[in-house]
Amino acid sequence: MLRRVPLLGAAFGVVLALWLVASNDVGAVADAFGRVGILGIVAVVLVRVAIIALCGLAWARVLAGLVAVGAGPFVVLRFVREGVNVLLPVASVGGEVLGARLLTFWGVAGAASAAGILVDMFFQVVTQALFALTGVVLLSRIEGEQAATLAAWCTKGLVLTGLVLAAFFAVQRYGGAAFVERRVTALARRFAAEGGTAPPGGGVQAALDAVWDRRRWWPLMQGMLLHLAAWFLGALEIWIALQCIGIQGVTLAEAVVLESLSQAIKSAAFPVPSGLGVQEGGFVLLGSLFGIDPHTALALSLVKRVPDVVLGLPGLMAWQAIEARRGLVAKAVPPGI
Repeated sequence: MLRRVPLLGAAFGVVLALWLVASNDVGAVADAFGRVGILGIVAVVLVRVAIIALCGLAWARVLAGLVAVGAGPFVVLRFVREGVNVLLPVASVGGEVLGARLLTFWGVAGAASAAGILVDMFFQVVTQALFALTGVVLLSRIEGEQAATLAAWCTKGLVLTGLVLAAFFAVQRYGGAAFVERRVTALARRFAAEGGTAPPGGGVQAALDAVWDRRRWWPLMQGMLLHLAAWFLGALEIWIALQCIGIQGVTLAEAVVLESLSQAIKSAAFPVPSGLGVQEGGFVLLGSLFGIDPHTALALSLVKRVPDVVLGLPGLMAWQAIEARRGLVAKAVPPGI
């Protein structure tokens, strides 16, 4: 059933995306997209490169001092994670599972790799919630019943998110992972067998305890701040695209509202691969608050998807190259060694 969820989500997303396109002027969407131009697209892609690199550095800070791996592999694997999540029919955590597995190819213990990805995901969601909260605060200053209603719904969603995050933190920090670990031991062993060694202090829970050690507050804080910076940098993509299209009245603060709440909507629909259709609907809904017509909002969503493809494909190729190199190394090692 879990394997079918992403496929069902993808089917739902395709239907929703087709309906949104069919119910709007396709020619107007194409015209708005065309006004972005090559330079605008390049600028948006470069901003996305910076965002993904920041997230890779944030992941590296989570395990800084605990593993003998520099920041480079984390950044490369962050691009792989992104490519898997946005281009393959998997739920939005598929890339994280793969990233944890590939990290073991650099000699990182399976338990440490699993712990690192869990904490990195936690920071990613926490900072996204803070980013969304910023968007809600800015949204509450906009006059109109629609803005007030949306702000109220987003506030309720953030409260629920806070409760889920508190539970997620408790599972990691206070031994709850030991219960979960009994059900993912086979996965952790697979990680360890493919590149790492068994951690000296125990399994995933011991690795989580090491990551959350109070003496490591500074690298953990750095990881969280890097994620937060990456979220805010995403608003620059929207601002650049709208400026190129010719929507001059949208400020950076309004771009933050559009980016933060559209990302929150997309994350809430995590079973839908890459938020297909959901992202487009979110932009249409949020764009109306700032006088952005539906075809321009759809064009904006298309611009946001260009880096998904331009950077996602090399990410997938890097994944295959890493797998192939690992396979060649394994074949080169004589049996019994």
